[in-house]
Amino acid sequence: MSWHADERAEERDVSVWQLVAGLESAILERERPTSKPHPSVVVRQELVDGTEVEVIWAWLPESGRAMLVTVYFSE
Repeated sequence: MSWHADERAEERDVSVWQLVAGLESAILERERPTSKPHPSVVVRQELVDGTEVEVIWAWLPESGRAMLVTVYFSE
């Protein structure tokens, strides 16, 4: 998780475990294959209380893992 994501999740009172757990059922909004420094996606996810959030995940090819970039409430 990026420092930015940790800060945004904390200030928005969103538990990171909910974002990780909800990734399987997330709805893809946008693919950003040319974003820098890593390709990323924007997904819509639902928290356990039903709140909808948008989350940006980046793909880290060197480690083969996804990294949480930021989270914000859907409008």
